[in-house]
Amino acid sequence: MLKQSLTVLLMLAVAFLSACEKDTNTYPITGEQCGPDDPVKTLDAEDCFIPPAGT
Repeated sequence: MLKQSLTVLLMLAVAFLSACEKDTNTYPITGEQCGPDDPVKTLDAEDCFIPPAGT
C-alpha cells in the first residue's frame, strides 16, 4: 500500500514539474519575448509594497 502511494505521489510530482515553464526568454502567461529593456528587470521587492488593510 505504501509503495503504491509513493509511486502515485512520485508520478504526480513528475507530471507537475514537467509542466513548469522552462523557457526564461518569454513571459509565462503572455508568452511575449523578454528583452534587455524590459522595465520589470529593474523592479525590487520594495516596489511591490502593499499597505495593510483596515487603516
